[in-house]
Amino acid sequence: MRLGHVRWHLGYPEQALKRIHEGLTLARELTHPQTLAPALMFAGLLHRLRREVGVTKERAEALIALANEQGFPFFLAAGIMLHGWVLTEEGQGEEGVARIRQSLTVHRAAGGGAAARSLYPVVLAEACCRVGKVEEGLNVLLAPFATKYESDRLYGAELYRLKGELTLKQFGVRGSGSGVTSTQHLAHNPQAEAEAEACFLKAIEIARRQQAKSLELRATMSLARLWQQQGKKEEAQRMLAEIYGWFTEGFDTADLQEAKALLEELQ
Repeated sequence: MRLGHVRWHLGYPEQALKRIHEGLTLARELTHPQTLAPALMFAGLLHRLRREVGVTKERAEALIALANEQGFPFFLAAGIMLHGWVLTEEGQGEEGVARIRQSLTVHRAAGGGAAARSLYPVVLAEACCRVGKVEEGLNVLLAPFATKYESDRLYGAELYRLKGELTLKQFGVRGSGSGVTSTQHLAHNPQAEAEAEACFLKAIEIARRQQAKSLELRATMSLARLWQQQGKKEEAQRMLAEIYGWFTEGFDTADLQEAKALLEELQ
């Protein structure tokens, strides 16, 4: 199951999905709760990465039911977190953020460590960004940055990207109604834009160092939108076209569809 996540980060979303399906099928055949719970968790996490709301919801609900039945608090936390993300994507932002906060509490109570410093803050910060809770989102990111956990771990690129997005929203450079991917241009703020640009470039740097093409694509899209708002469409188009052109699969996924649409806007 972990290999599926590795393949997604490396830029192979279809290979990732195949691995996850194989692992989940095997886990179900074994009818072993201690095997099925992590399989459902990794499946849900991958579908969240692929931004597939419906399937993520199914995996989250199944994981929550199994975790409650078997008394698995760690996996219960993961299920609640995934369900919170789904609610946010479905437009129930306040409830979604509350659920993700709850999941972090459950995770910590269960003795969880590393994920509480990385994955959970990323999901919560993204949800806060989507619903316009900018200050809370930035505060959520303080702990990972204070511990330098982002510098060499899996979620470093996303931590920097989200910090950049939240910084722009904080100063009204991007609208808060459409979420993280908003391209609405409300105002210019050179200081905020410079800080956000530095965050996006750092996210790209980390993603490239880790060969995490999927995260590089996301960070490049954030930077391209900023440059688009600043009138630097040619630079934005060139940089985004380079990373988009690298991909050989997954063109029906939300990230690649979004990248294609942005490229068309930049032409």
